[in-house]
Amino acid sequence: MSDIFRRDPRAEWIARNRLHPQHVPQEPLVLRGPTGLLRKNPHKIGFIGPNGIKRIDRSGASNANQLGRKAAKQVEVELPLHQVDSPDFNILVAVDAVGGRLSSHDRDTLGLAHTLANKGDEKGAVIAVFFDDITEENLETAGIDSLIHFDDKGYKSYNPEQRCADLCELVTTLRPKHILLPDSINGGADLGRRLAAKMNVRPACNVWKVTGDQLICRGGAGKTDITRPLSKLLLVMEECSEPVSDTRHQNMPLSVDVNAQCQLKIQDLGNISVDPNEINLAEAGFILSGGNGITDWPKFHLAAKTLGATEGASRVAVDDGFMPRERQVGATGTWVTAKVYIAVGISGAIQHMQGIGQCHKVVAINSDDSCDMVKRADLSAIGDSSEILDELLNLMQGDTGLSEQGNTEVKYA
Repeated sequence: MSDIFRRDPRAEWIARNRLHPQHVPQEPLVLRGPTGLLRKNPHKIGFIGPNGIKRIDRSGASNANQLGRKAAKQVEVELPLHQVDSPDFNILVAVDAVGGRLSSHDRDTLGLAHTLANKGDEKGAVIAVFFDDITEENLETAGIDSLIHFDDKGYKSYNPEQRCADLCELVTTLRPKHILLPDSINGGADLGRRLAAKMNVRPACNVWKVTGDQLICRGGAGKTDITRPLSKLLLVMEECSEPVSDTRHQNMPLSVDVNAQCQLKIQDLGNISVDPNEINLAEAGFILSGGNGITDWPKFHLAAKTLGATEGASRVAVDDGFMPRERQVGATGTWVTAKVYIAVGISGAIQHMQGIGQCHKVVAINSDDSCDMVKRADLSAIGDSSEILDELLNLMQGDTGLSEQGNTEVKYA
């Protein structure tokens, strides 16, 4: 028998054609040249081309079965539970939790704390400290063994002195081995330095790597690495460690009697009303974004002004000249982390979906109920964007009922 490899052109064609009845998505496509050498398959999901771009499948064909090509049910994998019943020591982490949600910087900080807690023979517990409200829904996968929550009314305002006094009392009561805070502009950097001065300890700032008993800190505007011994108080940078992703944690509420008294020298005078469009798009908490489906841009601007929302736009709207370039949302524009993101007439290109990946709640207004934005949204209003904006303006102006014109359908994700 000959050892020459013989190709089957028909089988290769069926493997490439996802619409063929005999196509099997799970079966890898194997191509060989005339000499028998394997060839790369550019049609395979996950193929990385010469420009470094990875191919993704947005059609749903990769999850289809052989006969009906219906989406397969996703099997939820339950992560193992990490328990520390009798910890040898504690690690205290004061997170920023802006808006009650853990940021990527917070998760990296908790990941580093989890690494320090499991270093060596002794096992430690990670105790997270939250101030103000908690709206995070995935605390058990963040690496928190115990949680301390300060939710009094006074913590809703700017009160770093009270928070510093509370942390000092927690340090006295719990005697943690290490204290970690994110070295960020959202409060962690200021609070950590106040805590260091109050405790009379030297903090390790701009920590971006921990190797054994050594810290590597960034200095000289990020151009110099400084190596120093592992200290008690660490102010860590983003991406200092991988966040916890392979275990679940108990996240048990911890009751600690804290009655810290301090003399407040800073008085919070409350928020100041500003033009929402003067807020940096990356820092805006409420965004109304328009796309190719907008037919009445003056009405869109009026709706944004009435709602008090910061204006955003898709790339198509920017390229057509309806919105300035600095208002573009997406991977090629600005990555946003709004609490509420309303997408009007945006179908949901992959770059735009990447840019809103960290938004808490997404509302889609679109005439196409099968577009990617509607699939991503927590709440969808299906209908003409102009009519829906009219109804929204009527509600904001005090109307109690919707008009009978138009055909609007509301869907919940």
